[in-house]
Formats: sequence, C-alpha cells, structure tokens
Amino acid sequence: MSNADRLGRNHGRYLGETIDISALLRDVVRAATSAGWQVESFPESGSIPLVALRRSWSPDAPKVYLSTGIHGDEPAGPAAVRRLFDANLWPEGMDIWLCPCLNPTGFPLNRRENAEGIDLNRQYLNTWARETKAHIAWLKEQPRFDVTLCLHEDWEANGFYLYELNPERRASFAEAIIDAVNSVCPIDLSPEIEGRSAQGGIIRPSTDPRSRPDWPEAFYLLTNKTSLSYTLEAPSDFQLATRVSALVAAVRTVLSLISTK
Repeated sequence: MSNADRLGRNHGRYLGETIDISALLRDVVRAATSAGWQVESFPESGSIPLVALRRSWSPDAPKVYLSTGIHGDEPAGPAAVRRLFDANLWPEGMDIWLCPCLNPTGFPLNRRENAEGIDLNRQYLNTWARETKAHIAWLKEQPRFDVTLCLHEDWEANGFYLYELNPERRASFAEAIIDAVNSVCPIDLSPEIEGRSAQGGIIRPSTDPRSRPDWPEAFYLLTNKTSLSYTLEAPSDFQLATRVSALVAAVRTVLSLISTK
C-alpha cells in the first residue's frame, strides 16, 4: 500500500493514528522558544493548557495567523506544526501568530469534541466553552491579519480540499495550494463536498455571517480579524505522514506567496 492509498479504517468516525498531544506541545514550545519565538498563555484558560506562539519580524511585515488542533480527532494539524519547527520551514520576512492546539482535552479521547462534549469549532458566535472564550479574549488583543490558516482534517474525505473565504476578491492562493498539495497527497475532485459545491478541491462558500448559525473559527476571523481565510482539510483516511505532508505543503505555499507581496 502506498501513501496515496486510503486505509479504510474510518467507519462512522476517525479510527486512525493518534498522537500524544502533551508531548507534542512540549516539543513545539521548546523548538519555538529556541528559535526566538514568544510563548503566550491564553488569558482565562484556567487549568486547560492553551498557548500561542508568536514570531515578530518588523512592523511593516505581512501578518499571518495559523491555528490547529480544534478537533481532537485531527492529529495531522499539530503534527504538521511540529514538522514545520523541526525542519525550520518558517520563511523570513513576516510576523506569525500560531495556536498549535485549541482543544488539548479532546486528543486523549480521540474525539472531535473537548472533554465536556462541545464542538469548539461551532462556538465562535454563541460562546460558552472555556477554551473558546479564552481564545477569543486572546484574539481581541491581536492586530488584523493579512491571511489566516485553520488546519483541519476530514475523516470522510476522498482527498485534500480547502475552503476559501475571500469576500473582497483578493488575489487567491487556493489554486496554488492545491497544486502544491497534489504532489504529496490526493485531491478530492468531487463536485460536491460536505454538501457544498466544489471545483478542483476548492470550496468557496457564502461569506455572509448570517449563513451560519453556529460560527466556526474561520467565520470569527473573517468578521473580526482578516479579509482572507483558508480552512485546510487533509483526508484522514490516509496515512498520517501523508496528511502532515499535505498540510505542510499548503502552509508553506501561502507563506511563500504572501512573503513576495
């Protein structure tokens, strides 16, 4: 079986490889600190270990936000962050804000929700989860970002795909992301994905906040922090290494393109 073959493990939910999120986060924080990044604890997060990592370059540098680990059954995102640090794949010339795991209590349970059974990626309009309250409080203290990236997985997907929220019709990175990912991971070419029209692995849904009664993180970011947001979806019925490579390729593509603008 090659890395491009589906494993057939997922039945009704994600049943693939898991990660030790505590150990991974220690590795990431250690690597970030060694590289001169700042480590910030989220306000009001209490006993839940929520942190953000920040690299400052210059006041005029592009501002990029990345997050992952909001679903505890999506290990490729945090693992991709670790690979980016291990190989020092962060290009120069930009300010970066990074949330390496927004749902640390969900990963030991290998489930989408947090330990209290809440899907944190539906909490960004009507918020009661502690993690999301702490995340929003932190976000309110940050500047606007030129682009935001939310790293995810989909246990049902036939291949990699993405959502683009781009209401101002800025220059799109979507096609370039798909081209880069295609060299390491299959692309989902279905004409409909998750009930939405798709073309070449790209979904461009409505950006009207009223179209979603339960906001995901990306809608909060679009409404409050950016005019260009990407949600990257790796296919979690493939090998973990393949999914990590897909997300790393996607992130590197955006960082490379925005650094030249």
